[in-house]
Amino acid sequence: MDLRGTHTIILNEGEPEAKRAEILEYFHATFTLDEKLYETLKEDATFCLRADRLRHPLIFYFGHTATFFVNKLVIAGVLPKRINPRFESLFAVGVDEMSWDDLDATHYDWPTRAEVKKYRDQVRELMDGLIRSLPLTLPIAWEDPFWAILMGIEHERIHLETSSVLIRQLPIDQVRRLDFWEICRDWAEPPENVLLPVPGAKVLLGKEAGNPLYGWDNEYGRNEAEVRGFAASKYLVSNREFLGFVEDGGYREPEWWTEEGWNWKSFKEAEHPLFWVPRANGWGLRTMLEVIDLPWNWPVEVNYLEAKAFCNWLAAKSGKPIRLPTEDEWNRLRELAAVPNQPEWERAPGNINLEGWCSSCPVDRFAFGEFYDLIGNVWQWSETPIYPFHGFSVHPWYDDFSTPTFDGRHNLMMGGSWISTGNEATREARYAFRRHFFQHAGFRYLESAHPVELHEDPYETDQLTAQYCDAHYGAEHFGVPNFAKSCADVCLELSQGRGRSAALDLGCAVGRASFELARGFDSVTGLDFSSRFFRLAAGMQHEGYLRYALTEEGELLSYHELALAELGLEEVRDKVRFFQADACNLPEKFTGYDLVLAANLIDRLYAPRLFLEGISGRLNPGGLLVIASPYSWGEQFTKKEEWLGGYREAGENVFALEGLTQCLSPHFRRLGEPRELPFVIRETRRKFQHSVAQLTVWELR
Repeated sequence: MDLRGTHTIILNEGEPEAKRAEILEYFHATFTLDEKLYETLKEDATFCLRADRLRHPLIFYFGHTATFFVNKLVIAGVLPKRINPRFESLFAVGVDEMSWDDLDATHYDWPTRAEVKKYRDQVRELMDGLIRSLPLTLPIAWEDPFWAILMGIEHERIHLETSSVLIRQLPIDQVRRLDFWEICRDWAEPPENVLLPVPGAKVLLGKEAGNPLYGWDNEYGRNEAEVRGFAASKYLVSNREFLGFVEDGGYREPEWWTEEGWNWKSFKEAEHPLFWVPRANGWGLRTMLEVIDLPWNWPVEVNYLEAKAFCNWLAAKSGKPIRLPTEDEWNRLRELAAVPNQPEWERAPGNINLEGWCSSCPVDRFAFGEFYDLIGNVWQWSETPIYPFHGFSVHPWYDDFSTPTFDGRHNLMMGGSWISTGNEATREARYAFRRHFFQHAGFRYLESAHPVELHEDPYETDQLTAQYCDAHYGAEHFGVPNFAKSCADVCLELSQGRGRSAALDLGCAVGRASFELARGFDSVTGLDFSSRFFRLAAGMQHEGYLRYALTEEGELLSYHELALAELGLEEVRDKVRFFQADACNLPEKFTGYDLVLAANLIDRLYAPRLFLEGISGRLNPGGLLVIASPYSWGEQFTKKEEWLGGYREAGENVFALEGLTQCLSPHFRRLGEPRELPFVIRETRRKFQHSVAQLTVWELR
């Protein structure tokens, strides 16, 4: 099996059985390549080291890429049951690194390398069987089960790269060299970098539905920009060129840094690029598996904050308006050089797709017209925080791929690196990382006096999440009390005279009930499966306010800002923490609660009975479970055989209260009679949903 030079799959050509064989080979090559990366770790204990204190240890990522297949196929309705629920919870969430100023000291009980490898073998066997047996028709569209399989494959290829960066940060005595991962051995002095003119032109970005290649949701839609002329550096910035910034005291002078950059530099106590190694006889460079003499003609590898500081320094020294390119400008440069797309390659035109070396190489090795390294070698930082194109739509099976990055804090990186494969190496790929993130990433600069257009929208405009923002924090409609607050009020009423140490708000959405519960509980945990909701709840907790745009009529919007202080909740926000989690497969750490609230959750779960069977283990003795739901069962959320009610059995009507009682009675007793709680969701200025939830309270025996 050739592990190098593979191409992402063309989804609309060929015969189905030939395409099935192609996907099967692509899956196994990907799975094997990922495991070959981890063969570089010296011993089992190495898997549990944290290469970066803001990231999980490598054992997490070793398990994560396998559990991703299972978790997404469960969501897609392809798999009826899990392989290992504990692993598929433990390894599910926590990939995007914690913020450098928000460390998470949570303890994890990690399994051994052998246990995870055994699990990976089970997943490989499962996926092999599914690829061989699932019905396959062409073209493969994003609602097709094979799209979920390709999602898992392309996801694993992303982590092939991100894990290699973490391995590069491990102590050198914890890794071992393997021939497969051989680096470039060519280094010397670089050529002088110069600025070359680039004429302006219109740039169109975005995929249309039906594109023949797999894509992440942020690639779809349309953006049109009129790019004005600029001059761009012929080469990527080399180690030698960056040395001038280091030797001129660039890491000691706050004037070159943004406020965010200087705070990060001070926190990390950075004095030079991360992968440079100070030695008595000169600088070394840490590659993934060894330390070599610093190759002056290789591209420097830094984060965005360092690249930005260099540009500010160079602008002052040269008297020219030097900065990083925008996404549109970088794509103009690529279009000018007519760089082919990956499926058109006979051989990669640059140091990319693992077709060159397993490291960077000289900046003057791969020419694209007058410029060098327009793709490959290292990723190239841009000035553009990622944003959704017009027409963007969240993929329902992976709603936290893109939306968490639309926060103005994740900047796009362009062009790929030596280890970028699959979708990462395609023309339309859009990948963004936190600005302090380390990747195999460098930069080129340009000269332009034109202002940078930032596509930041401070208002939440996703229709569903904006509606929930309004339902949780907005004004009452038609005199119906706020539903989230009403649920919390019932919980506070019932918990009087009981333990109030900790409460759990399951399916917390954008968080109002969690904050309300904090009026009476010492601590509150809010969990939601949807990243779209979770990030807004966490944003409210962190910033104290939310902004959102509501549809008035057609394309007309109204803009709203609401603050916790206005609701009398400012003083309790530090008692609340939000996390993303699957209620049907909760991580073990979420336990020890005096009260659990599950509002408008039960009829949106894929396995409500499984949830109810396990919830007793999350409560303290005598704890309360509060469930509120309109029981709006639908097969788009829950398979009919999983419904708790809403069907006929032996000719008799079965309602959800009966199903709840049957599931909960072994461990709970119901307190009092069900209550009716109405709620209203505003869709437009003249359209509202009016529902009535039934609220029941259950005491753990």
